[in-house]
Amino acid sequence: MEIPKNITVGVLAIQGDFERHLAQLDSLGVPHREVRLAADLDRIDGLILPGGESTTMDIMIDRFKLREPLTRFCRTKPVYGTCAGMILLSRLIRDNQSRVKPLNIIDIEVLRNGYGRQLFSSDERLEVNLGNGTKHVEATFIRAPKIVAIGSGVEVLARRGTDPVLVKSGKALASAFHNELGGETAILRHFLTHYFV
Repeated sequence: MEIPKNITVGVLAIQGDFERHLAQLDSLGVPHREVRLAADLDRIDGLILPGGESTTMDIMIDRFKLREPLTRFCRTKPVYGTCAGMILLSRLIRDNQSRVKPLNIIDIEVLRNGYGRQLFSSDERLEVNLGNGTKHVEATFIRAPKIVAIGSGVEVLARRGTDPVLVKSGKALASAFHNELGGETAILRHFLTHYFV
């Protein structure tokens, strides 16, 4: 499948590594826009929630009065969250000492920093199922969340050992890892070609 024409993809740009996602969209020739205000959501067809610091992102979402419009958007439009973006899309955060309020878009429970602190960051090659057979992709785990429970309607597309690390539900896609740090665009292409139809 080809990337649909005439779509604009937003990237939440209030904190985190949003510039790497913008660069990947640039490399694929996909029109994009930085999202900081609720009005920005009216100008996009889908959204990427980047990695970063989920506590800070949570604070900034409220500061910019984004929580309600962001939740409404993510319930009906294509959305892709990486690392902290996965945390925000989850239903529940275990051991949530920072009181981050997830958007409850994907029926998963996550544990922040479930694979350890910065010291335990790692680059791994994962086998992912993107609907046309399996493919190997480079995945970077940096203070990554760990999925500890999955609800109905959630499909696992990749695992790290036995742990699910790439999941989808409806028009929502989420990865515990960063895939935007290198030149690999297979997961982004999958999102663009399968979630905007």
